[in-house]
Amino acid sequence: MAEITGGELLLRCLREEGVSTLFGILDGSFNSFLAKLDEYGMRFVNTRHEAAAAHMAEAYARISGKPAVVIGGIGPGAANMVSGVATAFAEGTPLIVLSGQRRRSIIYPERGGSFQNIDLLGLYRPVTKWAAGVREWRRLPELIRRAYREAMAGRPGPVYLEIPEDILRGTGDPATVEIRPSQYELSNPRLGDPVLIQRAADLLAGARRPFLHAGTGAAWSGASGPFLELAEHLMAGISTSLGARGTVPEDHPLYYHALNREALAAARSEADVVLVAGGRLGELDGWGRGPTWGDPDRQKLIQVDSDPRSIGLHRAVEVGIVGDAREVLDALCKEVKQRTGPHPPHEDLERYRRLTQEYEEQLQAQLAAEGEAINPGRMVQVVREFFPPEAITVMDGGNTSLWAASYNPIYRPRNYLYTAKFGHLGTGLPYALGAKMAAPDRPVYLISGDGAIGFNLQELETAARYDLQVVVVVSCDKGWGMERSSQMVFGLPHLVECDLHPGARYDRVAEALGCHGELVERLEELRPALERAAASGKPALVQVMVDPMANLVPPGLLTFGSLVYRAQD
Repeated sequence: MAEITGGELLLRCLREEGVSTLFGILDGSFNSFLAKLDEYGMRFVNTRHEAAAAHMAEAYARISGKPAVVIGGIGPGAANMVSGVATAFAEGTPLIVLSGQRRRSIIYPERGGSFQNIDLLGLYRPVTKWAAGVREWRRLPELIRRAYREAMAGRPGPVYLEIPEDILRGTGDPATVEIRPSQYELSNPRLGDPVLIQRAADLLAGARRPFLHAGTGAAWSGASGPFLELAEHLMAGISTSLGARGTVPEDHPLYYHALNREALAAARSEADVVLVAGGRLGELDGWGRGPTWGDPDRQKLIQVDSDPRSIGLHRAVEVGIVGDAREVLDALCKEVKQRTGPHPPHEDLERYRRLTQEYEEQLQAQLAAEGEAINPGRMVQVVREFFPPEAITVMDGGNTSLWAASYNPIYRPRNYLYTAKFGHLGTGLPYALGAKMAAPDRPVYLISGDGAIGFNLQELETAARYDLQVVVVVSCDKGWGMERSSQMVFGLPHLVECDLHPGARYDRVAEALGCHGELVERLEELRPALERAAASGKPALVQVMVDPMANLVPPGLLTFGSLVYRAQD
């Protein structure tokens, strides 16, 4: 049989895993597989920065529900990609991260003075679940299979594999290697221990005030159906982590928004049994402790997670079930229904609803703040009303993300992209483009601050080149809004470097890069501008001039600050 290059061998391995799209930036070491892309039905999406390529791949994975592949070039290309991979690591998104590397004869051992050579494995180990280097042509299929298994075992996340240029260009006989899919899904203990599921069902069936909380593991596993079915049967309150928004529709009567702190704290802390599905109870969840959670001596906690290391991580549990959230919740719901009929509303539900009503009235009051420019909350409301429920929402920025969190409800699973655990600015535009590639028939819109959009604004050219018709709405307060708020609260005598250029025209940059651009200075101009943007047949950017003073105190700012800057943890 004719020999093939390592690059072609890589394509054969990825095809077995069902890969059709690769993200990255061109590099000479890639030529051996770039030459064969068409033969294998692959598409290489060439971005303008490697970190943006990783963000695009992460969004593609989160919307499609499958690991995505991102490729960085030798040395600086792979180094550029690290921040994007670190974000995926924080969010628990499975990525297959590949890069070139200099020839084996140069890098091992490193002799000093070599061109574009850096310890890439040392760079990637802290921000990946697993990292390795290919050292033999024949081991490439084995290591690709392992990469997929590692990415999906337990809590999902990125894995890294460096492939030296001499292996990519080198040749070998494909008959001497085994090319087959990884079957990584078999590595997860998906169903959970049936004895523990029965114990959990006993607790939930007998609970007077049950409460259910979904983390990103529930969102990733597609557990929305059984999660909501169980909550409705028990008349249990529902919350999600900020990263798991959309697991339940946010207009559901049992749902408590993460920023609705008074009602959420009452409903969750007073619950006698709490079920946490696919979450670790991290810092933005209050570590699972008071005042927003109940006393562990009286509140029984059931935790379901695919990673045993997450069970009881921050709080002791009554029942800990290792398994896929969807599979376990499906079995748990059946067991609960065998034990009890539908629960009636408990006596304190009306009190929690009054607290929610007060929270909603506070949101409406913040919309009344009028200034020289547009109220940011009103901007978000108009944008949400314009797009249909199935549209994918992307958020990016500091205070802008808090406005969007309060006035842009999410109604469906896999409809929401934000880096809730890492808070990494600049993800928004690449997230939107990756989402559009994963779901080309669904509208995709991004709400971004003007500071955040500057990180990867050049990817508008990528959007135009690949005809990715997303709508970008830039909330422009001419500065770093959250840093203004932070410095004022801290008591700095004057603001330090918080202002951006007052005449910056992001809409004109969009036009110059082949996109549609709009500038909006009055609220009544916004919906017509969105209509023109959506009808333009191009990627579009709408720059909205919002009131800088109103933007200083978005809803939830103090709540967010209290979670992150608590005196004691």
